[in-house]
Amino acid sequence: MKRILLLVPVLIVLVVVGAFWLAGRAAAPVIQVHQPAKLVGIDTMLDVSIEAPRGRFSRVEARLEQNGRSFPLFTLSTPAEATVKQETPDRIRIQRPMGRRALPDLVAGAARLVVTAARRTPLPLRTRETRVVRDLQVRLTPPRISVVSTYHYINHGGAEMVVYRVGPPDSESGVRVGELVYPGYPASATGVTNADPGLKVAFFALLYDQDLNTPIELYARDEAGNQSRAQFDYRVFEKSFQRSPIELTDAFLQRVVPDIVEHTPELKIAIVPGESLLPPFLKINGDLRRSNAEKIRSFADVSAPRMLWSGPFRQLGNSQVEAKFADHRTYFYQGKEVDQQVHLGFDLAVTANIPVLAGNDGKVVWADYLGIYGTCIIIDHGLGVQSLYGHLSSIDVKAGDTVQKNQVLGRSGMTGLAGGDHLHFSVQVQGHPVSPVEWWDPHWIEDRIMRKIREASASQSAPPAAQEPGR
Repeated sequence: MKRILLLVPVLIVLVVVGAFWLAGRAAAPVIQVHQPAKLVGIDTMLDVSIEAPRGRFSRVEARLEQNGRSFPLFTLSTPAEATVKQETPDRIRIQRPMGRRALPDLVAGAARLVVTAARRTPLPLRTRETRVVRDLQVRLTPPRISVVSTYHYINHGGAEMVVYRVGPPDSESGVRVGELVYPGYPASATGVTNADPGLKVAFFALLYDQDLNTPIELYARDEAGNQSRAQFDYRVFEKSFQRSPIELTDAFLQRVVPDIVEHTPELKIAIVPGESLLPPFLKINGDLRRSNAEKIRSFADVSAPRMLWSGPFRQLGNSQVEAKFADHRTYFYQGKEVDQQVHLGFDLAVTANIPVLAGNDGKVVWADYLGIYGTCIIIDHGLGVQSLYGHLSSIDVKAGDTVQKNQVLGRSGMTGLAGGDHLHFSVQVQGHPVSPVEWWDPHWIEDRIMRKIREASASQSAPPAAQEPGR
């Protein structure tokens, strides 16, 4: 008995020591700093995720340190301007402004972000803590941006190119047209000789459905989130777009609807024998058309960062124009209006199954069925410029192929929503449809693009112009 009594304290000590040891091995909180990565600017956001079992934290705090001063950013008891979101039962996400606007006493130079999180272990004997420190630079000067090229003329529904200079060169920059953004590329990508890193070019557009007074300006944003913008001279020309009626027939619906439904199971359309094909057609003409437009826009993300093409684009030879760009169509069935859509390309017809040639040099990014366009090819020409060839009966290239101007891509046909054998040809700038007429015109190519490239090359041998300060 005496022996047992002597062992009890020993066992208690062993249990306590073991529990203490196990508590020390419990998982510590995991901290992930999403932003900032390297820089803090005027409007930088703190974005941090912190994870622990069941999201039980005894302490969470974040602060910014600079020149011996500490700027509190967040604690659990005083979240201040922070937004706290419970992303999962185990993880919270903290976001709050931490730039100069939120912390007026910040100065340019080195700083340090410190984020600490702690949790109590299941047995309340120990606390597990994680501390993340990130060295940062405070940058408070916005990028400088200024226009270099001259004479910018924009047709409604058309495209343009601008040459500009930005500093620092690694700033995100380009042209903003209303809410749409067209990124810039190094001028060297167009063949500008001796181009310094800050010299950029951007293709942009005033879309057919944008107002003629839509603001157009240069923009720049550095890694710290500092932003600037600059105006440049341009002139907009109004263009008229046609309106045309389209009479739908049962024969047309019976030819196109089942084939498109078979190729696009994601539409989840069931064709019931004996029932009207008009409702499936309207879903195709609306929902599928919009889905196809999103797919086409996505290819801008893989556009080559250099100009792959040269000279004017080739139009289908000896072709008759059956429909033009931005043609507003009203659809009728049995004498009643049933739909309205806009045709965003040119329909070009010659004879059945004629060879379709590449409009210019580039790389094939799509060669497959694409909804309303049927069997379709999309070629990337670099710098956000791409061309589309729709309603083909056959294709002779595949995605990833490099093609040359006038190379045979396939043959014309009547797949998709084609009323007869023809080629649907369109041009996109950053995924947005623009009038192909300009790209076929050697005078437009010369004045809007090549002239500016030559002038930019010549300017590299002259002293650089004074840059406009960011605003």
